[in-house]
Amino acid sequence: MEGADRRLSTLARHLQTSAAGHENATITCSPTSSSSSSGDHSIFANILPAPEDPILDPRGAVFVTVAYNKDPSPVKLNLGVGAYRTEEGKPLVLNVVRRAEQLLVNDRSRVKEYLPIVGFADFNKLSAKLILGADSSPAIKGNLVTTVQCLSGTGSLRVGAEFLAKHYYQRTIYIPNPTWGNHTKIFNLAGLAVKTYRYYDPLTRGLNIQGLLEDLGSAPSGAILLLHACAHNPTGVDPTLEQWEQIRRLIRSKSLLPFFDSAYQGFASGSLDGDAQSVRMFVGDGGECFIAQSYAKNMGLYGERVGALSIVCRTADVASRVESQLKLVIRPMYSSPPIHGASIVSAILKDRNLYNEWTLELKAMADRIITMRKQLFDALCARGTPGDWSHIIKQIGMFTFTGLSTKQVMFMTKEYHIYLTSDGRISMAGLSSRTVPHLADAIHAAVTTIV
Repeated sequence: MEGADRRLSTLARHLQTSAAGHENATITCSPTSSSSSSGDHSIFANILPAPEDPILDPRGAVFVTVAYNKDPSPVKLNLGVGAYRTEEGKPLVLNVVRRAEQLLVNDRSRVKEYLPIVGFADFNKLSAKLILGADSSPAIKGNLVTTVQCLSGTGSLRVGAEFLAKHYYQRTIYIPNPTWGNHTKIFNLAGLAVKTYRYYDPLTRGLNIQGLLEDLGSAPSGAILLLHACAHNPTGVDPTLEQWEQIRRLIRSKSLLPFFDSAYQGFASGSLDGDAQSVRMFVGDGGECFIAQSYAKNMGLYGERVGALSIVCRTADVASRVESQLKLVIRPMYSSPPIHGASIVSAILKDRNLYNEWTLELKAMADRIITMRKQLFDALCARGTPGDWSHIIKQIGMFTFTGLSTKQVMFMTKEYHIYLTSDGRISMAGLSSRTVPHLADAIHAAVTTIV
């Protein structure tokens, strides 16, 4: 030990001498040194700017909101945001959500421990029943469904995509054209090849059912197919029940795998059961399917990031094995989901009084959007605005594809301070009885000025 102490003492003296000798020396760094005072020598200096994200380009809602916030005009109107607004243009926290949160706060037995990898058990069970039809669902009765709590709709889609990329024999997913801007990125980054099928007809401003069926008929057997359960984003165009049946028969005959994105259950028509009919048709035929759910819109829990992924399987044994593999997807991704949002949803879904209160508030939101559609249609008719605007009241849900061109949108922004995505999509939830006349004036001026 004495020898070791001597060596340490010698080393200490050497370091002190070395430091003294270099006290007045000039310190130089290599071009890649992180200690350089020049920003040009950042270790990230070689990183290139990312290509523009469609959500952030002039067509996207985020870009629109940034431009809106910079506009000092007192009459400015933001119709790009995909979130519900009150008649006063304010964000809404549902009364039933506040009541549920108060119950959770007062429950002294609640803790903040990690949830299991698959999430809150009550939440998963109740979410599956909400979309599949409770005890009337063959999938529920036969224990054919596995449900995992995920990070809202985006996280649910991503977990499902990662699972499919790892375990499914087909690596191609068909998505509607157009669709929500994030769909392509979610599936591409998970390792799936993305193709599109025809969906929207710009001439009729409705569904291109013939093109849709032709494209699905040409898809390879077993391909994955993304379907919007209701209130298609961004068009607001949904198939009729008869058209859904045509789509279902074709999908099953081709052994395609349906993957439903259900972001608006109850928010489209005001009926939770009505907005789930498309999903239940596919579950009722005994086939397999994926369902991504979000509670952002229908409970106003945008920032809570609460959603679920349900996979309906042929047998209970397969469902159990699928769940075991979903855990392996989730564990290295985010380990376990957040507890608060799922607790709110569970409190509302399992309490009859809270559930009934929620359905009333949900219908009130849906009805207000339907009313805005009618008021805008009537205002355009009253002004004699050229064209057929009946699609405004035929489309459903939060968004309307107006059919306005990019130049007309730019005109409305410049002359009327109305902000919407450049493809002409408007959020009906951003309208109010007070702002409908302003929008109608702008549309009329755009249509009659910009051809």
